[in-house]
Amino acid sequence: MATKKTSNNSLYKDITGRMLDFIDESPSCFQVIDNLKKRLVKAGYVELKESDLWKLAPAKGGKGGKYFVTRNDSSIISFRIPKKDFKGFYMIASHSDSPSFKIKENPEMEMPGAYIKLNVEKYGGMLCAEWFDRPLSVAGRLIVRDKKAGAVTKLVNVDRDLLMLPALAIHMNREANDGYKYNAQKDMLPIFGDDSAKDKFFEVVAKAAGVKKEDILGHDLFLYNRVKPTVWGASDEFIASSRLDDQECVYTTFEGFLNAADSDNVAVHCVFDNEEVGSGTKQGAASTFLKDTLTRINECLGRTNEQYFTAVAQSFMISADNAHAMHPNNPDKADPVNRPVMNKGIVIKYNANQRYTTDAVSAATFKLMCEKAGAPFQSFTNRSDMPGGSTLGNISTSQVAVNTVDIGLAQLAMHSPYETAGSKDPEYLAAVSQVFYES
Repeated sequence: MATKKTSNNSLYKDITGRMLDFIDESPSCFQVIDNLKKRLVKAGYVELKESDLWKLAPAKGGKGGKYFVTRNDSSIISFRIPKKDFKGFYMIASHSDSPSFKIKENPEMEMPGAYIKLNVEKYGGMLCAEWFDRPLSVAGRLIVRDKKAGAVTKLVNVDRDLLMLPALAIHMNREANDGYKYNAQKDMLPIFGDDSAKDKFFEVVAKAAGVKKEDILGHDLFLYNRVKPTVWGASDEFIASSRLDDQECVYTTFEGFLNAADSDNVAVHCVFDNEEVGSGTKQGAASTFLKDTLTRINECLGRTNEQYFTAVAQSFMISADNAHAMHPNNPDKADPVNRPVMNKGIVIKYNANQRYTTDAVSAATFKLMCEKAGAPFQSFTNRSDMPGGSTLGNISTSQVAVNTVDIGLAQLAMHSPYETAGSKDPEYLAAVSQVFYES
């Protein structure tokens, strides 16, 4: 494992260690989906294309009935059809994207005789200050000219320290520690090189992708933090990594999905893109991707439209997106009563205005599953005078209306390029996810 040297803790070496390796190998949403695809294929799942006719069949003799479909290379829905006719769809949804900076078109900006910078724009609501003075690089996808196909997709990760966002010295900004409002167009442009680096950015990217610079027709490239994940604390009780929100939930729920035995329901694992920017894309939770997939499953198995509606009525969704832990230096920012702590279990999230979908029914259902898995749980609500963000549950149910609970794992520094969470909690969510799919 890329990170195993950091700890001897047996828990870390298992679920948590593998998760940190997965995150380290998934610097953008495109690598997230590609790495999930590789595990699915290895486990015997068959890839479907939305543009093809589907031929689906239930599992027979413990084999078959396992499929997945992607959209935009950044979202994926995996599903497993039971041996006999199913009752409903049991679904877990998480997201593949994290706040970052996206590389703009024609990105090189020259300061003659000094630097070449890259023109970037904010993707999602990140903590800007934490991006400074860290080794950075770029990852994502390229659309490349191809003689046979016209154009093909190539994933790319420039796997070396390539960029840096230097902070302004305190001598030049004496008020820096009194608060500063960062201007994304002025303050957040990373250095690529000195003036000799002019016109070389896409040369570097093309080389990393194994293509020719002149064949690049389009790109979706994002900055990412190069600092490796680690385990820390007096008893190895904490982990720190980029993109814990929401790859921690992606990986742990996927473990539960792969390890679960068949039940009377179609097991569905969803990873959507663009949650950090509202989900309103063709591959986001607000799209028809989930509804399209479920209706095609129903129809391909020879079931009627009426049977689809009865199945949806007997379905359940877990919306898995990380939650805020009580901050050690700012406990006043937490609710007076509901104050999640890392390593104290899965967080059930509530909101009266339905930014989270949890209600009495879905919370009770999830608590029973936690008890069956032997996993602790705790509650999160925002302070009543501090509105919080929304997540996947209330967005996806606008397309497929099912009972849904919003949950997550407690973490600190959400939307920082280096976040902190508990080393024990990943095991809890993986266990509950397996119990859920076997229900």
